[in-house]
Amino acid sequence: MGHKKAGTVFYLIAVVVSLLFLEAQSFAFNTPQNGDALPDISIPVPHNEAERDYLGIKGGQFFQIPRIKAAVVIVEIFSMYCPHCQREAPEVNRLYTLIENNPGLRGKIKLIGLGTGNTTFEVEVFRKNYKVPFPLFADEDFTFHERFGEVRTPYFIGVKINSDQSHQVFYSRLGGFGGAEEFLKLVVQLSGLGKGGAQ
Repeated sequence: MGHKKAGTVFYLIAVVVSLLFLEAQSFAFNTPQNGDALPDISIPVPHNEAERDYLGIKGGQFFQIPRIKAAVVIVEIFSMYCPHCQREAPEVNRLYTLIENNPGLRGKIKLIGLGTGNTTFEVEVFRKNYKVPFPLFADEDFTFHERFGEVRTPYFIGVKINSDQSHQVFYSRLGGFGGAEEFLKLVVQLSGLGKGGAQ
């Protein structure tokens, strides 16, 4: 009788553990794919006035990516310690320069970086070492990283933002994008900017 009760108890424990595991799985976040909305994350407003002006963010302590004043935002998820991110940095900087030097795209496409697992100090080291000209944000406790589905780095997400702050992911991919010129053409094409589709 004792063995039967013990078996029943173990069975019930196994069932409870399984249910808890399934519940935990249901709270896992998926990486945004084409057509999805971005996860709702709150990013600290930069102290740097030039960065605030670049993003078009006025006031408040935090902002969400769809609040950035742009038709398209490219999000780079990186890590200071990622050798691929380090190798890609000059080409990402080149992408920024191509956009800023193009009167038809300047102000319409903007870049930000999220330093997964990186402190503010580490993000600043990365910024200075690689002369990154666009805003970078620390994600020390992996909050953003978790919400983006715990992707490996570098990971690039392109999102089209409408005037009412509704938005839609049009690019979501792991790894470097190769040449900046070709990637910029792809961004313009996929976002609809080339057809005047993004406002």
